[in-house]
Amino acid sequence: MEDSLEILIDPLIRKRLESLHSELTKHNSYFKEISNESKQYLQTLQASLPDNLQHTLFLYEDAQFSIRTVLDSKIYLQGFKDALYLFGELHISKT
Repeated sequence: MEDSLEILIDPLIRKRLESLHSELTKHNSYFKEISNESKQYLQTLQASLPDNLQHTLFLYEDAQFSIRTVLDSKIYLQGFKDALYLFGELHISKT
C-alpha cells in the first residue's frame, strides 16, 4: 500500500516541486541570493580544479542532485501522509 501511494503520487510530487522551485526563483530574494552564491562557488571550484578532477566534481554534483531529489520527494510524500492522517483524526473526532 505504501509503495502504491508513492508510485501514484510521484508525478504530482515532481510537478509540485518544480512549481515550488519556480516560485522560489521568481519571488524569494533569499533563495535567489543563496542560489547565485552556490553557482559562484561552483564556478570557482571548477576554475581552480585541475582537468583530472573536473569529472569528479561533475559526479559529485550529480550525486548531490540525486540525493536532493530523493529527499525532496520523501519529505513531500511524508507531508502528504501526515495530512491524510490528520484529516482522518479530525474526521474521527467530529463523529
